[in-house]
Amino acid sequence: LSGIFTKSAYCPQQSWVLNLPTPRGWKADTVLTVMLALVMFSMGCNVELKKFLGHIKRPWGITVGILCQFGVMPLLGFTLAFAFNVLPIQAVAVIIMGCCPGGTASNILAYWLDGDMDLSISMTTCSTLLAMGMMPLCIFVYTKIWTDFDSIYIPYDSIGISLVALVIPVSFGIFFKHQWPRLAKIILKIGSISGGILIVIIAVVGGILYQSSWTITPELWVIGTIFPAAGYSLGFFLARMAGQSWHRCRTVALETGMQNSQLCTTIVQLSFSQEQLALMFTFPLIYSIFQIAFAAIILGGCFEGCKLLVLFQLRETTKLNLVRHAGCDGSDPILPYDTPPA
Repeated sequence: LSGIFTKSAYCPQQSWVLNLPTPRGWKADTVLTVMLALVMFSMGCNVELKKFLGHIKRPWGITVGILCQFGVMPLLGFTLAFAFNVLPIQAVAVIIMGCCPGGTASNILAYWLDGDMDLSISMTTCSTLLAMGMMPLCIFVYTKIWTDFDSIYIPYDSIGISLVALVIPVSFGIFFKHQWPRLAKIILKIGSISGGILIVIIAVVGGILYQSSWTITPELWVIGTIFPAAGYSLGFFLARMAGQSWHRCRTVALETGMQNSQLCTTIVQLSFSQEQLALMFTFPLIYSIFQIAFAAIILGGCFEGCKLLVLFQLRETTKLNLVRHAGCDGSDPILPYDTPPA
C-alpha cells in the first residue's frame, strides 16, 4: 500500500492521510445497483401482505430472528475478526457481512427444508428494512477498535443511500404482489435468475479487476468457514431456547446464517476504493461459498432423514397390516424387510 498514504501538511507530523483514487465508472455501478434492485423487488413479490401483517401482529418469531440477525451475527463477526487479527480493512468487510440482512436464497431453502415460509419471508423483509438503520449502527459500534487507531473511513452516507435504494424495490414488490399476484410469480422467477447472474458477474469481473485480492490469507478462509456454520448453529439454538417450534427453528437458523452476500458485495464495491477492495473484496465470495456449502449439507441431511423416516413409517404400517391379516394358524407374518428363516 505504499504510495496510498502520504503525510499531511495540516495534521500532526505522525499522522497519515489516505489518498483515495477517483471513483470507478458509473456504468458498472449502475448495472450492479439495477440488478440488485431487481432481485430485491422480486423478493417483495414473494410476500403476501395478509400473512406478512399476521406475523407483524404476532412478532415473537420475527423478534427472535431479528435479534439473531443484528445481535448475534455482528458480534460474531467482530469476535472472529479480532480473534484472528486480520487487517483492519478486512475486519470491516467481515463486519459488513455480519450486519447484512437475509437474502432470497434463505427463502428458497426454508421452503426446501420444510421451514416456516411466511416467517422466512417476513424476517427477510423486516431485516432488510431495519438494515437501513441497524447496519450503519452496527458498523459504527463494532469497528471503533479499528477506526480509532487506523483512521479507516467508513462511508456511512454511501451505505445508507445504497440501502434506501434497495428497501424501496422491496416495498414496491409487496404492493405488486398484492395487486397482481399472478404477474408477481413471473417477476419472482426473473429476479431469481437475475440474482444468480449477479453473483456470476460480480465474481468474474471482480476476480479480473482485483486479481491481487486473491492472495488470500489463511485467516480469511478460516473465518469464512466458521462464520456461516456458527450463524446456523447459534440461530437454531437461540430459537429453540425461545420456545419456537422445530420448523421455525430451522427457519431462524437459515435466516441467521444465510446472509445477503449480493448486498454486501455491492455495498463494498460502491463504497470503497480499488486499493481497499483488493484487500476486502474476496471475503463476501468466500462467505457465499461456505454458506451455500453448509446449506447443501443441511439440505442433504434433512433429505436423508426424511427418507429414513418415510421408510420407517412404511415398515411400521406394513407390519401392522400384516399382523391384522395374519393367518388363523397363529404363525408370525413374514415382513418384506425380514429374512425368511433357513
